[in-house]
Amino acid sequence: MAIKIMRPIYFVKWMDKKVHSYRIPIPAILASGAAILSLLFFRYLGGLQLLELFVFDGMVRMGPDNISDPRLLIVELTEEDIQYLGQWPISDKNLADVLASLQKHQPKAIGIDIYRDVPKYPGYAELVEQLQKPNVFGITFIGNKNVSTILPPPSIPKERIGFNNIPFDPDGVVRRYSFFISNDQETMVAFALHLALAYLQEYEIFPQITENNEYQLGDALFKKLQPNSGGYQHIDAQGYPILINYRNSQSIAPKITIKDVLLGDFDPELVKNKIVLIGNTAASSNDFSFTPYSFAQLNLLKSKMSGVEIHAQATSQIISAVLNDQKLFWYWDESTEILWIFSWSIVSGGIAWHIRRPLILLLIIFLALGVLIAISYGIFIKMGWIPVAAPILGIFMTSGVVIVYKIQESWQQQNMVMKLLGQQTSPEIAQALWQERSYLINSGILPPKTVTATILFTDLKNFSTISEKKTSEALINWLNEYLSAMTDIVINHHGIVNKFTGDGVIAVFGIPVPRTSVEEIAIDAQNAVNCALAMGQHLSQLNQKWQEQNSPELKMRVGIYTGTVTVGSLGGKNRLEYGVIGDSVNIASRLESFDKERHPGICRVLIAQETLEYLDKRFSVEPWGDLNLKGKKIPVNVYLVTGKNYF
Repeated sequence: MAIKIMRPIYFVKWMDKKVHSYRIPIPAILASGAAILSLLFFRYLGGLQLLELFVFDGMVRMGPDNISDPRLLIVELTEEDIQYLGQWPISDKNLADVLASLQKHQPKAIGIDIYRDVPKYPGYAELVEQLQKPNVFGITFIGNKNVSTILPPPSIPKERIGFNNIPFDPDGVVRRYSFFISNDQETMVAFALHLALAYLQEYEIFPQITENNEYQLGDALFKKLQPNSGGYQHIDAQGYPILINYRNSQSIAPKITIKDVLLGDFDPELVKNKIVLIGNTAASSNDFSFTPYSFAQLNLLKSKMSGVEIHAQATSQIISAVLNDQKLFWYWDESTEILWIFSWSIVSGGIAWHIRRPLILLLIIFLALGVLIAISYGIFIKMGWIPVAAPILGIFMTSGVVIVYKIQESWQQQNMVMKLLGQQTSPEIAQALWQERSYLINSGILPPKTVTATILFTDLKNFSTISEKKTSEALINWLNEYLSAMTDIVINHHGIVNKFTGDGVIAVFGIPVPRTSVEEIAIDAQNAVNCALAMGQHLSQLNQKWQEQNSPELKMRVGIYTGTVTVGSLGGKNRLEYGVIGDSVNIASRLESFDKERHPGICRVLIAQETLEYLDKRFSVEPWGDLNLKGKKIPVNVYLVTGKNYF
């Protein structure tokens, strides 16, 4: 008992270990589990039964055809025979003559798949004589509330009467054959089983009922088809149904016509020691049914199989199972089928989670489908019928759920990245960042990287004068107007705003995607200088507006430096900031704040030699010489940008 209790505990621990080792998020597991449970419930309701039957028919058609069974002979009543006899139905006299002609050649058994509940004169007395022969078997149809019962020929003893009811699947196809049908009074034996038992008497093989209440003939055990066997879910399993193993799609046995028998135009060896089935195959009889082979043919009539041929198929299957050790269909129990479906679903979900490239994922999923179909067909060749459509749907459903989850996670990651950058990136930068997300995002943070970038610092001169004259609410509105305009200028020049420092702006050009060439670094430096000049121009426009509001004129200082910086996330999962640190940041800041009173023009833009080297003489500059910046022991060669060079 203790071992049984511990098993589910060990399983849960094992699953927990696997989940954590593969780093599959719990929501993805729960969503996939819900999809699998929904699939299994839908299957339980019978929603997949038609799909499974469709797959079953396909595998039947793919299988090899066996030769006709030489132990059987079909005497068919064709349209040509009806024209030859000049009447329908066939008279008792003609049927008696057919039986008499066949009996001359010592058949093992003759099964008459033609209703003869009332006389069809003339020749009734002759027919009664023939029907009383011990190797002749007749049929009855057991009716129900919708269809009337058709009685057997009154002259044949009850023990040689078999029912010819053929069960149809929900799609109208014949895949099953019932051995028995019971009512309140008695248990009737199927027509085909009667003929097979008559043939097996010579071998002294008689039916037995096992301890499990299963039907056995010799060493052949005929397992009863259950309502949920194989691809079935809710079928009528009353009586003792088995799955028909069709011998071939063409002809189950040699055939001759009624006319051939009446004229004696046939080989007697076809009859001697054989099972002879007499039945109607004329198109006008409507005694035809769909089989697994039907939907591969375009001709509707040829796609169906006559009733007498279906009974012959069942008869041949019984005899072949007993005398030739032909395998009978077998099935898994329900728990094994569920495990089979669950396993394929889980495997496909795991594959979908770990494979990031769509094309490779698609190829692997189709490879998995191919393996699944190959295994299923291999088992089918060995006469095992297992679910195929359900695991295929499981593969698509779980992989689809995982893909949808990954897409949602991708959107969440993208939103997180945009949040880290303060949503102050240009569209180009944002797109480039997202394309590189697999390298930038690690456990929910942006990993630190050292890159070459251009740093831009701004600050306003005389801001304290403005702040003293405005209320805090008005000052916030004023700052928002100014900072919004500066932010737009930065974004338009392909930079990102790293942070605001009161009235100042820190912008970076060249992140978050590392630059890999001198040309790209030069473009960033030129964008930064163009951005600074554009800020100055826009500040002039704002000054005109503010002066109309009796506000003093403001000036701006800008410091720009190009060099190496380290970028990445700062903080924790509850508070993250996109950080830019390094000596290059400090130099840009010192350039902005250097000698604040030395301020020619509205916007003073100071750059260092390290930035000038990337400008390609596109801007006019004024050398300020080697300056000792605050906190720097080594002098920095500084230049004032005075404008663009147009040449």
